[in-house]
Amino acid sequence: MAKNTDSVRAAGGEAEAELATGISAEDYRAALRRHPAGVTIVTLDSEAGPVGFTATSFASVSLNPPLVSFNIAHSSSSIGALHSADSLVIHLLGEHQQHLAQRFARSADQRFADRSLWARLDTGEPVLHGTPSWLRVTVDQLIPVGDHTLVIGLVTRVHAEDDDESAAAPLLYHEGRYYRPTPLDN
Repeated sequence: MAKNTDSVRAAGGEAEAELATGISAEDYRAALRRHPAGVTIVTLDSEAGPVGFTATSFASVSLNPPLVSFNIAHSSSSIGALHSADSLVIHLLGEHQQHLAQRFARSADQRFADRSLWARLDTGEPVLHGTPSWLRVTVDQLIPVGDHTLVIGLVTRVHAEDDDESAAAPLLYHEGRYYRPTPLDN
């Protein structure tokens, strides 16, 4: 007899999801921890002030039109502001910005506490200083997927620093720790 995975998923619990897929959430997380990810910080403006969070799910979606994506958990303290936002900035962090990745993964009230770390674009979004590259995007689609929302953004502005510090290697996240990449010999 086949399982009705729609009704199992609709029940919403992690235990039910394990029954539907046959894998545990713990096993799934353990497998994904072995795949390194680039670290980004997403910032946006809201009625209550600047909002931001660390995200490792960033991806390029399309070249023409220029579309990018990332995911945000439905349980995130930033989800409401994101649903109200028309635009945001995605910062592609360099290895020298681990402190920012950690700051934006903490309590929301600490993220923008140090005014020396950021400014506002002329369009209102907060932008972090010293980021090797950042993209201003307009929100194109918000797609609920499982316990997250997939955000698709249309890139409207690209900024790339050319100073030595910002041209450093990207910041990576792997096995619960931050890393910098090193080239492999051919």
